[in-house]
Amino acid sequence: MPQDAPPNGSARGLVPEGPWSRVAGMQAKLHRWAVADPGRRFDDLFNFVYDPATLLVAFERVATNQGANTPGVDGITAAWVEETMGVPGFLDDLRAALKDGSFRPLPVRERKIPKPGGSGKLRKLGIPCIADRVVQAALKLVLEPIFEADSLPCSYGFRVRRDKPAWRRRWKSSTLKG
Repeated sequence: MPQDAPPNGSARGLVPEGPWSRVAGMQAKLHRWAVADPGRRFDDLFNFVYDPATLLVAFERVATNQGANTPGVDGITAAWVEETMGVPGFLDDLRAALKDGSFRPLPVRERKIPKPGGSGKLRKLGIPCIADRVVQAALKLVLEPIFEADSLPCSYGFRVRRDKPAWRRRWKSSTLKG
């Protein structure tokens, strides 16, 4: 390879620039650190939580979720934020509240919905407000790669790409092998 040829790592255009790639890079870094040192203490994760890219990705995930148009106790939906307030303004206010420590989650709106199976019984469903959902999604984006590093390959509960069908496929292939 010629001396002046750039390594593959400097190639542009392979990974799109923007908040999604920035968050993916942050997650990869956190996961790498957690795998390299299982006893590592992560001291400054809160900076990742209120990072503008993390909050934007978290809002996009919340806004595209099935319950995005269900308001919490404040009556605000993701669509209302997009149309009326504007996402940048909403996220700037949320970031400022997180950063200065004034953010407080609101009470959860509670509704009773029918239990599955047609038994006629009802169960409680808690609906957080949009700001709380965005903060929860941002926390998940930051904490998930750290805890994922500690999970065993045979653990399938509440993990990314490790759902019940994945467990069944693995179990089926291992039992067929004998």
